[in-house]
Amino acid sequence: MSLPRFHIAFPVHDLNLAKEFYINSLGCERGRESKSWVDFNLFGHQIVAHLSPEDCKRDLSNFVDGDKVPVRHFGVILPWEKWDEFCESITEKEIPFLISPKIRFKNSKGEQCTLFIKDPSGNVLEFKSFKNDSMVFEK
Repeated sequence: MSLPRFHIAFPVHDLNLAKEFYINSLGCERGRESKSWVDFNLFGHQIVAHLSPEDCKRDLSNFVDGDKVPVRHFGVILPWEKWDEFCESITEKEIPFLISPKIRFKNSKGEQCTLFIKDPSGNVLEFKSFKNDSMVFEK
């Protein structure tokens, strides 16, 4: 069974910078667009950048396994090997890590590799992979 795609909309302060980042840095394909928004294909999921500069200001976080993780973030859970390739691509493109690649909850339920980056509008993206995919929702 294939998983349904998710859709998320988020604010950006500059659509051209958003297009540059999501297309050239993350490898997203551009979809439809208007003067106030643009669609992207992020690993088969529809994400939409909406021009809304006033909504780009925030900095709330919680501590998770020793890291200050931004409360508001989104991302994709990738297969373990694909995560390694993606991490290497981010490193080669010299995209700064907000939280550097690491393994979290090592040798316990929910063991995962994770990394966090920011887009030019300050939106935080997390890309992670679980050592055992069945642990994604494990309590």
